[in-house]
Amino acid sequence: MKPQGIIEYYSGAGIDDRGRRLAEIQGWPDESLETVHDFIQWMFPLRERSGVNPSAPILDDNIVTRFRSSPELQANLRLSFIRMLRFYGFECRYSPDTQVIRGPAYKERISEWMSPGNHNYLRITRILKSLSLLGLEEEARKFFACLADIYNSQGKRDRLISPETFRYWKDAILN
Repeated sequence: MKPQGIIEYYSGAGIDDRGRRLAEIQGWPDESLETVHDFIQWMFPLRERSGVNPSAPILDDNIVTRFRSSPELQANLRLSFIRMLRFYGFECRYSPDTQVIRGPAYKERISEWMSPGNHNYLRITRILKSLSLLGLEEEARKFFACLADIYNSQGKRDRLISPETFRYWKDAILN
């Protein structure tokens, strides 16, 4: 099967370059999300080509506008975000206002991915940028605020998130 574009993929009618549907990836166990490296570029697309997955879609102004104006695409993007939050040990609450907080599995999950230079730091940058670009700016800001709280609570000697990584995250929500 030939992959379709990101709109079809996010509408549930298309597949990625490996023949997978979005709902399938959203349902993966944490172990798969950790060990498979070519899904995140479809789940959180950007304007620039991925060096890890050059077959992944590249956003243009038309696609960005369609995402921002489609409740269906926004809802599916939100589901992708919530799934990745759970993978990282966080959760999102929408009432009365949007909050990203440490979830019940936070301590267990954080030990799986928070370490200096971990590839998940790059994924988080991608997630923040994609959410901001595609219309979920509030979720991106709240996720960053949660990450900033963790970053600021770490001592300088035992810091697991480098200042450089933190700068990338901050820049991702500002651009």
